[in-house]
Amino acid sequence: MASSEQLKALIKSHLNRDDGHFYSVAMQVAAHEAKLGHGKLAEELRDMIDAAKTRLGQDATGKLVPIGSAAKPRGELANLLTVTYPSNRLADMVLDDLATKQLQRIIKEQRFLARIKEQGLSPRRKLLLVGPPGTGKTMTASALAGELGIPLFLVRLDSLITKFMGETAAKLRQVFDAIADLRGVYFFDEFDAIGSQRGMGNDVGEIRRVLNSFLQMIEHDQSNSLIIAATNHPEALDYALFRRFDDVMEYHLPTSEQALALIRSRLGSFTPKPFKKDGLQEQAEGLSYAELCRAVDESIKDAIMHDQSRIQRSALGHALEERRLITTKLAQNNK
Repeated sequence: MASSEQLKALIKSHLNRDDGHFYSVAMQVAAHEAKLGHGKLAEELRDMIDAAKTRLGQDATGKLVPIGSAAKPRGELANLLTVTYPSNRLADMVLDDLATKQLQRIIKEQRFLARIKEQGLSPRRKLLLVGPPGTGKTMTASALAGELGIPLFLVRLDSLITKFMGETAAKLRQVFDAIADLRGVYFFDEFDAIGSQRGMGNDVGEIRRVLNSFLQMIEHDQSNSLIIAATNHPEALDYALFRRFDDVMEYHLPTSEQALALIRSRLGSFTPKPFKKDGLQEQAEGLSYAELCRAVDESIKDAIMHDQSRIQRSALGHALEERRLITTKLAQNNK
């Protein structure tokens, strides 16, 4: 049981809206219960505190604040960051076992963030995602934000990168200041735009300076935010980048089994009964997760417009073939 002084401190910190002190005292109460042999209660208290902390960010003074009240970028930062509050979960994704285990480990470490930091350690939070388009990289950033109950900030490279010497690095500094000020998932998509090898022939001086700045900033970043970079061209990245990330995750086109699992999951209540797999694996082969999702969504819309509670197998097959034709045409145009 908390002592009278601890109870008074909890109430006082709550009235003063001093969340930092409140959680500090709450952790003292948990430690006290552990010493008394109340291990289960102590564990429950710590888990409650860790879960609550993951839903808090920090304001400019470093004080913990509710995410919803402070996450909207303002001023020039509004041109550099786009914020959303995803409801996606890891269960919404169909990934291979290795990627699933990596993401589960990241989520668990983030939920135990406070206790890990108390021991002078850092949870995994700097991730590099590599793989073809549409294989789940963007969805991963969204799912991590949804699982942790924190905002997702998309870093707008079109606004970040300018032709003026020094301006891009200054804007990047603003982004990293935001990373330190407010906890969230910060997503750098198409990261090769700033992470290309410094010795490449088509490299320009400004991009070299931006890459050097990024390397320094991510190296010294000690925030509680997650930094996620994604690229379709890992071979173009500077080698020095890879060791700056805690995890490098590889994404691939789905296997036949993964494609079928994604289709069934995405169809939900619109899944036909019985669900005939005949020919479906061949139609889905070679399509990315994003393309499969689009095909399923098209078949669901077709069912809705025909006042049907379940999709027609033929409509799904037609949608898959349509996606395949589009993908083939795009590939030919890019040659």
